Amino acid sequence: MTRRDMLLAALVATLWGFNFVVIDWGMAGIPPLFFVAVRFAVVALAVVVVPRPLASWKTVVGIGLFMSLGQFALLYTSIALGLQPGIAALLLQAQVVLTVVVAALALRERPNRMQTIGVLIGTVGLGIVALGRGGDAPALAVVLCLLAALSWAIGNVISRRAGPVAPTKRFGALSLTVWSSLVVPLPALALSAMIEGPQAIAAGIEAFGWRPIVSTLYTAGLCTLVGYAIFNALLARNRSASVVPWVLLAPVVAMASAALLLGQVPNLWETVGGLVLVGGVFIANAPARRRAGRSGRPDPAASVPAPVSTSSA
Repeated sequence: MTRRDMLLAALVATLWGFNFVVIDWGMAGIPPLFFVAVRFAVVALAVVVVPRPLASWKTVVGIGLFMSLGQFALLYTSIALGLQPGIAALLLQAQVVLTVVVAALALRERPNRMQTIGVLIGTVGLGIVALGRGGDAPALAVVLCLLAALSWAIGNVISRRAGPVAPTKRFGALSLTVWSSLVVPLPALALSAMIEGPQAIAAGIEAFGWRPIVSTLYTAGLCTLVGYAIFNALLARNRSASVVPWVLLAPVVAMASAALLLGQVPNLWETVGGLVLVGGVFIANAPARRRAGRSGRPDPAASVPAPVSTSSA
């Protein structure tokens, strides 16, 4: 990679990592499920300029339900319940480990030795984070975040089964991300009405001031559209093995920005567990990076998975 491309890769990782803090900052007073509906309604506007992916509607809907609706509905709710953005970013990386497991069950893809080692190490890291979490991380919030990672993993496997979906190399996985976002707003709004209640939605609309607007523009615009556009451009001119590892900087950025801006400093066990988890993710992803070559894409797993997938989280 050239120095310019490395700077761009670092920029994308920074955008995606800082995203967790922006979600937490902008969601104050806004019901999380309603906030998810608004975010993806904005992303869906891009279908006007982004061509439809080369995938069946069944695949598009599956990706939308699991990688978008399921992942972010659970993630936003976990943050609303008090999970620190930095810890949420770490726990969400469990999607890489879970993708290996789900692929083995659903696709009969037997994990190789490195993936098995990475899964075991990542599981240990998750256990350390969960057991050593601080008092500000409710058990339910941790569980919901891990379920978000599982939903992402299922979406990764659906994407893996679909194969190449890019209408052109220019758009890459962005086309699937944008078109699958059409699936999210109405179900998220329905869930918000059932779980959070019409009064909470009305209060959220009334409280939707400049902070939620800026947060939505950041998450939908910079993270999803701009972030994926840059990432796809990097994959088009570099080997995926050189690009994908930069995604692992996102949890680091999330934890650092949460500490600096929100005063949320992870405790010793959360830090140790997070490092072990990221190490497991790196090991589990190593074989995929070598095989992927120049044309590989990080679907996720984003999201992560089993190549490290990327998320616009």
